[in-house]
Amino acid sequence: MERRTENKIVLIVRRTRLDELIARFNTVDQARFYVEHLGSNFSDYQVEDETYKSAMRDAEAVLSRHGRLQIVDRAFVPNFIFGRQDTVVALGQDGLVANVSKYLDGQLLVGVNPDPCRWEGVLLPFTVTDLDRVMPDVFTGKRPVKSVTMAQATLNTGETLYGVNDLFIGPRTHTSARYTIQVAGHTEKQSSSGIIVSTGLGSTGWMRSILAGATGIASALSGHTLKISDKKAFKWDSNYLYFSVREPWPSKTSAAEITFGKITPTAPLVLVSLMPENGVIFSDGIESDYLHFNAGTEATISLAVKKGHIVT
Repeated sequence: MERRTENKIVLIVRRTRLDELIARFNTVDQARFYVEHLGSNFSDYQVEDETYKSAMRDAEAVLSRHGRLQIVDRAFVPNFIFGRQDTVVALGQDGLVANVSKYLDGQLLVGVNPDPCRWEGVLLPFTVTDLDRVMPDVFTGKRPVKSVTMAQATLNTGETLYGVNDLFIGPRTHTSARYTIQVAGHTEKQSSSGIIVSTGLGSTGWMRSILAGATGIASALSGHTLKISDKKAFKWDSNYLYFSVREPWPSKTSAAEITFGKITPTAPLVLVSLMPENGVIFSDGIESDYLHFNAGTEATISLAVKKGHIVT
């Protein structure tokens, strides 16, 4: 088979739920026994697996015609070195696109939906059958590209973590986080369940659920029906972030005046941990990839200098 270009394409794939079960129980039969013993439908796992593996084979065949293809499992992405001119294709759910984006630095990312009947795919505008026409347009700059603003957590230890959807700063377990918070010239000590920082891309996710809860409480206490405004979702390339403090606790030693606000290029959010242990910062729901945020650690939450670039 003759390649049409020498462009480098990196295809990011993931393990299916069935793969995860087999890794846990060693064989398909043992995985089936476990799932069916709990009363679940094992065939759904098989259909999902077969559909994804078929999409992966088809994507590999198509992409191999358009450039030099390398396939990388999602688990290896944090340590994978992407070339400056690589074109990255993510085959999976929306979360895979978000997770891969934070490890890129200027490379174009193409989100491909392997199973449109199962996944809506807000970040997955293409199917495998689209790749034959999409990839040449990507290489020649004819496809529109959306710029995505990312959040960045920078510690005084020199460590950095990026968030494409959101950042969580708080306790690893269901305990209280203790810290000082500073933004726009205001500072206070707080005790809470943690802080969520949302990007425009993530504003319809975790932040929306926080607003829904707050709106429901306000409605019940006020006796008036309140609704969440869709305008609270903001553009992917907005030059600001929003933060929300979860369940702040006012007491003799902690305040609850700073609970929600905007992070801008000139007004970052600065947090200093007062927790002796179990303080963490993680992004995009990936709890296994985190920074320690324990006593004395200062975290500056700001807009990342680098941006994501998602092909649409």
